[in-house]
Amino acid sequence: MTTSQENLAAVLEGVRKISPLLRENSTVAESRRWIPEESIELLKDAGVFGAAVPERFGGLDLSVTDQAEVLMEIARSCGSTGWVASVWMSSTWIASLYPDKAQEEIFANGSVRISGGFTPSGTLKATDGGYTLNGTWRFNTGVRGAEWNICAAIAETPDGQHEELFAIVPISDVSVADDWDTYGAAGTGSVTSTVKDVFVPAHRVVDATVYDASTRERWNEDVNGRNYNLISYILATCAPVYIGLAKAALDLFLERLPGKGITYTEWTEQSQHPYTQVQVATAANKIASCEALQRVWLESIQNREDAGEKLTVEEKAAIRGQVGHVVQTAREAVEVLFAISSASTISRANAFQRVYRDVTALSLHGLLTPVSSLEAHGRVLLGLEPGTEYI
Repeated sequence: MTTSQENLAAVLEGVRKISPLLRENSTVAESRRWIPEESIELLKDAGVFGAAVPERFGGLDLSVTDQAEVLMEIARSCGSTGWVASVWMSSTWIASLYPDKAQEEIFANGSVRISGGFTPSGTLKATDGGYTLNGTWRFNTGVRGAEWNICAAIAETPDGQHEELFAIVPISDVSVADDWDTYGAAGTGSVTSTVKDVFVPAHRVVDATVYDASTRERWNEDVNGRNYNLISYILATCAPVYIGLAKAALDLFLERLPGKGITYTEWTEQSQHPYTQVQVATAANKIASCEALQRVWLESIQNREDAGEKLTVEEKAAIRGQVGHVVQTAREAVEVLFAISSASTISRANAFQRVYRDVTALSLHGLLTPVSSLEAHGRVLLGLEPGTEYI
């Protein structure tokens, strides 16, 4: 077994060990609109926050394939915790695209939690040695428990043009609102954050070359294996959350089934009804198809990067379309099982209803919503431009 395999095995074992507690804490996460500190500490102890940190700084440096497996297991226990972990993990990888000086500051402890987003709702004004940052960002998942935050902003260039830049700031520079109160994914605490008149040194700002991992002035700028296409990587670390939620739905349904009859009928064992059997198989196969398709895009992403090659437009569009299909199919698997569950499933004490609401809410995410993703894929298949820069 290689070191990489050993690292993955250790993290997976740690996550599976704490799974019952994560699942138990999901109720608290929802009521408090943020995952409990206990869950954060459990994930830290399991090694999750070092998964995307480069080995150079004491991290585990897991591949995108291994990261996806870890995130799927977390989401299988708690959808909100899985989503937050996905954001923290992917944002940590993004930090590896910043200049050496920034990486040395951010990865100083070998384990870190970073939040952020790519909606440029802030401004950066050039000043001596860096920039002054101002802005407000909605849906800032994970910011309540992060140590650093990535802020997308617009800066004016000397010739009067505008460019998109990405500043990373310590969480002490960020103020957080209490405005997250939602139908699903309630425990993610995806609140609004604000930064006001904060100085950001130049080494903690990168430009749009971050999208294809072409940023410079860093030790790993030409190292093959981890310089993934940014959007494809983010999609690949979000998708496992949906699959994990679908797996959770199947787990929960099967757990409640023994001895359960069908109300107002003569069926004393629901498991004996052919329709139940067909629908359970349908859901299981939808989940299996999601996992199979996930392996396809993970292999595509990793093989290209190992060879030091960039993904083609066709490949990037396919990844976005395939992820959109998986989001749709994972949601359908949960819906199939929900439809053959008893009325008691709507009780808040029943974890299934939370899984149902979480997967429904998360499927509305702008970058992952099936319609937009499939549209981009379909356009490219038809010889058209993708119609979006987010591939």
